[in-house]
Amino acid sequence: MVKRHIANRISDKLFKGKAILIFGPRQSGKTTLVKSILKDITKDILFINGDEFSDREALSKPNVNKLKSLFGKKEIVFIDEAQKFPEIGNAIKIIVDKLSSVQVIATGSSSFELANKLNEPLTGRKYEFLLLPLSFSEMVNYSSLFEEQKNLELRLLYGYYPEVVMKKDESMDLIKNITNSYLFKDIFSLEGVRNHLLLEKLVKAIALQVGSEVSINELSRHLGANHQTVEKYLTVLEQAFVIFKLSSYSGNLRNEIRKGKKYYFYDCGIRNAIIGNFNLLENRYDVGALWENYLVSERMKYLLFKGKDCQKFFWRTTQQQEIDYIEEISGETFCYEFKWNKNSKAKFSKTFTENYKPKKISLITPANYYEFLTKEG
Repeated sequence: MVKRHIANRISDKLFKGKAILIFGPRQSGKTTLVKSILKDITKDILFINGDEFSDREALSKPNVNKLKSLFGKKEIVFIDEAQKFPEIGNAIKIIVDKLSSVQVIATGSSSFELANKLNEPLTGRKYEFLLLPLSFSEMVNYSSLFEEQKNLELRLLYGYYPEVVMKKDESMDLIKNITNSYLFKDIFSLEGVRNHLLLEKLVKAIALQVGSEVSINELSRHLGANHQTVEKYLTVLEQAFVIFKLSSYSGNLRNEIRKGKKYYFYDCGIRNAIIGNFNLLENRYDVGALWENYLVSERMKYLLFKGKDCQKFFWRTTQQQEIDYIEEISGETFCYEFKWNKNSKAKFSKTFTENYKPKKISLITPANYYEFLTKEG
């Protein structure tokens, strides 16, 4: 099994008087992760599964006496698919406040957080962790840098969902299934998501614009939907761990794009499944955009694993000067350009470098990307 970077951080928080909550998209490995952490722990463990009707009934209308009776002498309670319990927030609050000898661990997919069942009752009572699909650095640790570099095209095409990575021969079918049966299933079940066709069209439009600035007004006109609905559904896709955004970097230059946004997918395989394109890289028109999505998403995973407080941007002017990716860390600026061609040369805007004086500027290609995905700065 691939060792997940956050496993030790979660283990360190056990029995500290707070609930441990692990969010993330379906099929990202949350249940497997928790079971791997608990397998060497000698304490009594109770497993509760939100997919089981009897388990959901058992946690309904929770109170102290009911939970004491339910748990008995169990010292760890693992609640899987916690978003399916209507009163899960109150149940976990009671465990933390009244049953101090019990460590509760709860996992949930996107709707877990979106349903707002936890935020208010558990203020100050929880440690939160985000588990995304496997990362470049995790796979390097699992196999080797040589092996992972050799698999680069597979990662760009099919992504990093654990089952997809481990079953190479079934990669295409598996990522299609995850996209259709799990990802959209979660989103469509959310309250307030009524226009399924619009959501599908929106996520496909975003997939076709990866690496490009996205205009909400243009999306609205293209989809025939009002501005507010498009923004709402984009937020849903973000909170469901399908996409994330970069905002534009701006300071004191008059011609900068100040309110621009770019959207990327957490997983390249999901993006390709949405647009129905698994062609080999040599036959693709969008390899540059795919490469950019891969680098930004994997860098984001790495910074998340390191717990690095980092602001992330892109930069562009009305004259089409641009920088693909910018990080601000402790007041220092780092700039990156992404090129698929190994022989490309760096071309950084003098307008930016002379005005903002970045600490570092780097060109990232397949010849040196491993450093970008395994080192800070």
